[in-house]
Amino acid sequence: MNRFTAPPKKNLGQHFLHERGVIEKIVLAVDPQPGDMLVEIGPGQGALTLPLLRKHGALTVIEFDRDLITPLMESAEGVGDLTIIHKDVLKVDFGKLAGESRIRLVGNLPYNISTPILFHVLEHADAIIDMHFMLQKEVVERMASAPGSKVYGRLSVMLQAVCRVVTLFDVAPGAFRPPPKVDSAVVRLLPKPAVEIGIADPVFFEALVRDAFGQRRKTLRNSVQAHCTAETILAAGLRPEARAEQLEVAEFIALANFLAAQQPVH
Repeated sequence: MNRFTAPPKKNLGQHFLHERGVIEKIVLAVDPQPGDMLVEIGPGQGALTLPLLRKHGALTVIEFDRDLITPLMESAEGVGDLTIIHKDVLKVDFGKLAGESRIRLVGNLPYNISTPILFHVLEHADAIIDMHFMLQKEVVERMASAPGSKVYGRLSVMLQAVCRVVTLFDVAPGAFRPPPKVDSAVVRLLPKPAVEIGIADPVFFEALVRDAFGQRRKTLRNSVQAHCTAETILAAGLRPEARAEQLEVAEFIALANFLAAQQPVH
C-alpha cells in the first residue's frame, strides 16, 4: 500500500528516487555497521530510508515537508526504529545531534539547495564520519575537480580542504519521479582529521577563497587585495599573477595560514 499521496513539490526541488538497482548500490556504498548513528537528509518517500532501516534497524531522518512525516512514520512501522526531525536541514546543528559520538550522513539532496547544504555540513565536519550524497552530476564534478579545470572553484577548494571527495557512480534521470532535467551522481565525502587539515583560521580561509574566486579572470594580486599585497603573496611562495583556478588546495591553505600569522595579536 502506497501511503504517499502528495505529489512532488517543485518549490522544494523534490525528485523521488525509485529505481531499485540504484537504491541497492547506495545502501551497499553506505554499508551501515553495528553502532553507527545514521542520519538521512531529505528522506522524501522513503526510497532509501526503508532499505537502510531494514539493514541497520535504526535511522534518524531530517524532513522539511510536513506532508511526508506521517506517511514516513507509518511506512517504518515494524521495519525499524525511525526518528524524524521535522526541520529545515540548514538549521540543524549536526554537532549537537551527534552528541558524544559521530554521525554518518546520507541523502538524495534537494538540488535547488544542495550547495548551501554542503557548506552547512562542512561546518560540522568534525562530528561526521562520512557522507554519501546524491547530487546533480555537474555539482559532483565541481566538488571533485582539480586545479586548471573550468569547474574548479570555491566549492572544490572548500570541500577538498576538509574532506576526501570520492565520486562513486552516475545516475540517469529515469531513476527519479519526476525525472530531473539533469544527470545525477553519488559522491562519498570523508572528513579529514583536524590535524591533517591544518587550517589556522577557518573563517579567514573561507573569506580568502571566496574572494579569490569572486571574479575568476582576475589574478591573485587583484582578487585578494583586500587581504594582502602582491609582495605578501610572493613572500608566501606564490605568484601574484596566478589565477585562483591555478592554485592547489594546499597552496590556498598555505597562503591563508601565512596571512593569518601576519595578523597582529589583540
